[in-house]
Amino acid sequence: MKTYVFGHIKPDLDSVVAALAFTEYMKIHWDPNSIPVIIDELNQETKFVFEKFDLTPPQLLKVEDITTEDRVVLVDHNEAGQRLPGLNQNQIAGIFDHHKANLNFSSPIEINILPVGSSNTLAWILFKNLQHPIEKQLASLMLCAILSDTVGLKSSTTTKSDEVAVLELASIASIQDISALTLEIFKAKSNISALSDEQVVLNDYKVLDITGKKVLCGQIETVEQETLLTDRKQGLLSVLQSIKLQQGVDFIMLAITDILKINTKLLVSGVGEIELIQKAFGGTVVENILDIGPKMSRKKDIAPAIEKALTHT
Repeated sequence: MKTYVFGHIKPDLDSVVAALAFTEYMKIHWDPNSIPVIIDELNQETKFVFEKFDLTPPQLLKVEDITTEDRVVLVDHNEAGQRLPGLNQNQIAGIFDHHKANLNFSSPIEINILPVGSSNTLAWILFKNLQHPIEKQLASLMLCAILSDTVGLKSSTTTKSDEVAVLELASIASIQDISALTLEIFKAKSNISALSDEQVVLNDYKVLDITGKKVLCGQIETVEQETLLTDRKQGLLSVLQSIKLQQGVDFIMLAITDILKINTKLLVSGVGEIELIQKAFGGTVVENILDIGPKMSRKKDIAPAIEKALTHT
């Protein structure tokens, strides 16, 4: 029997590093034979960070690789729509996350969910509770993951725990210039030139299940917001429509976040989406775009507003 530890589909840096961090935690707390894996291809930011520190990312796992005797532990997600497709829910033995819970299990499992800015901050807290030292290589990755998920500690999801974790992990990793590292991560994250329109939309997306309605919200963090909203706008609108049909969702939108200007604009293609985001955020959609200001977190800023708009129809 094996215990696989992995994050969500379309994994971001926080998800991939969390698999490594929580595997280390599992080995000392629960199961010494835990194995970190990924369930989808790495994005360019994650590849950059692992290459920067000359480290090997987890291996790719397919659902058919999981036997009936194996167990799985989910990190950085919990909702069914973000899990490995085809995964048997009864094999889920634990969850470590920092997102809103949407769970329904027939038997008790171990669940650790805290309202912090990154799953790796949760891992750092658990290591602290056990007084377990974090090795330099893992600290380097965890530091980058927290900086990425909190947008350099500027996201509204950022907590005091995130700030303290960054300082302590930077010390362990012997990284003195946190600002320079953050800028490196931003540059790797925001390089969209090699991404197709479909990849821009699906590079980092979540399907929200709200009162029986499915809302696909993609997000791209970049320093090229205007390029996406001018030169590539028509292509993105077309892709939004096709993905909506392919995925069978009720609503779809793309949040284009400028990580330097601290601004997000929503791009939508349908009348239903226009009505939804205007109700959720106020303002008026102009040429398929709604500027929602400094709302940068899908988890804390965007999803709750969408949920409120759909719940109070």
